[in-house]
Amino acid sequence: MDVARLTRDALRPFVAHHPRLKNWLIERGRGLDALRHAASVVVPTLVRPRTRNLTIAVTARCNLRCMGCRYGRDFMLAQQLPLEVVRDLLDDAADAGVETIRLYGGEPLLHEDLPAMVEHAVARGLSPYVTTNATLLERRIDDLFRAGLRTITVGFYGTDEAYDAYTGNARGFAQMERGVAAVRERHGDAVRLRLNWLLMRPTANNASLDAALDFARRYQAPIQIDLIHYSLPYFTEGPDRCLQFRPEDEATLRAIAERLLVVQREEPWLLEHSTIGLRAIPDWLLRGRDMRVPCDKYDMLWIGADGSVQLCYVTFPLGNLHRQRLSTILGSPEHVAAARAAFRLACPNCHCGYDSRTQKHLTSRWRYGR
Repeated sequence: MDVARLTRDALRPFVAHHPRLKNWLIERGRGLDALRHAASVVVPTLVRPRTRNLTIAVTARCNLRCMGCRYGRDFMLAQQLPLEVVRDLLDDAADAGVETIRLYGGEPLLHEDLPAMVEHAVARGLSPYVTTNATLLERRIDDLFRAGLRTITVGFYGTDEAYDAYTGNARGFAQMERGVAAVRERHGDAVRLRLNWLLMRPTANNASLDAALDFARRYQAPIQIDLIHYSLPYFTEGPDRCLQFRPEDEATLRAIAERLLVVQREEPWLLEHSTIGLRAIPDWLLRGRDMRVPCDKYDMLWIGADGSVQLCYVTFPLGNLHRQRLSTILGSPEHVAAARAAFRLACPNCHCGYDSRTQKHLTSRWRYGR
């Protein structure tokens, strides 16, 4: 265990009771990370895995059939992580200084042991949050709140008929909205909500954006803009690539980006993005694999519903929790090699973390910061 980790572990009980100090330390840490990331372009050996976030697909089951998703269809079909496996990995994560745990799926609310997972994460000093489609949230929010859940992110694919068409559920939007409303009605602002709005070809218009912003305002839930993917193994581009953008969409995307910049200036709480990140959106969507911005996902690990462990959502397999503990994977030579390969984009080159990657890349900061 290194000196930084020993210091962090020693300070953790004190910092936990002083949120302002905690936030200050987090911001200082992010600043140092950005400097190290930029320097790694010149000195690649500076890149090392600093695992602060785990994304855990607790189940591959899903109650929706989204047009752009393979969960609930043929991706890790019916796989689910047992509670004891999740508890062990949370213990190893806490011991290793991991900070944030994302519990998702599939649809995580279909896992009967989700509250127990949240409770164990909180007990170990971790910060868990759940990413859900929210259609089951009305029924399950109280148990999750009692377990200690205070942050929820919601997959948001439009409103009304557009949402229902994308998710393959004629009642999907109504169920999702009831779930979000239940959180606010029963627990007020004690639960932090965020909408992960998927920007895809069908939603790239002012009417869809206006509807999304109105929904966010109504439930005091800021928006993170997720970009339609081309390389995630569990996503698709829809029939005839109908969800994916094309070169002729450039003017539309630049208009959407300009509109988002206006919203950010007028209501900064509403969009969880940097100005640089918003300006870069059209290029990330249109250039795809040609967007050569070093990856910063060496700070995470992805755990699949079948127990598989990867550096990120897309690739770099590192092991399986049904055969080994997470503690044997963290910091291993294979882990270090994967982090360095990801940084230099020896991979399909997705656009996960596009905002933070753009901010940390000096050339991109110059290009989009003007």
